[in-house]
Amino acid sequence: MQLAREEGADPKVPHGPLNVRDIAEREGLSVAYVEKLLWLLSRGGITESVRGPRGGYRLTRPCSEISIGEVMRVLGGIPSKDEICAQFTGNHDICVHQNDCGLRPVWVSITDFVHSVFDKIPISVLTHGEVDVQLVQLVGQPRVEKVS
Repeated sequence: MQLAREEGADPKVPHGPLNVRDIAEREGLSVAYVEKLLWLLSRGGITESVRGPRGGYRLTRPCSEISIGEVMRVLGGIPSKDEICAQFTGNHDICVHQNDCGLRPVWVSITDFVHSVFDKIPISVLTHGEVDVQLVQLVGQPRVEKVS
């Protein structure tokens, strides 16, 4: 967020990179945790490091071109159906509902919907305070299908 805010302050004025300590202080996080996040974001192509006495980190693209969804996926994202099913197996190696799960299609629909919303929102929007996002109204009845 700090990198997007730095850019969003005045897009016409060139902005320099922010150092890890400044980001950590502004966000109330430890330097070590910010370093880990920036490393993940760099590996994901969202940020890049700048070396030198005035070095630090900056976004690789304008913040209007980076979606919340892209950032979330790089940082771990929303658990997939496979992750959820593997996490909640009870006392077994696999979920006892592996072949007849009623919740799996619901979870898939919800995560697909959330990803589609986050993919449409650029991080630049988050630099203006609270976001007024109107949710899409779901129309119709859910389909019921038997999974074999």
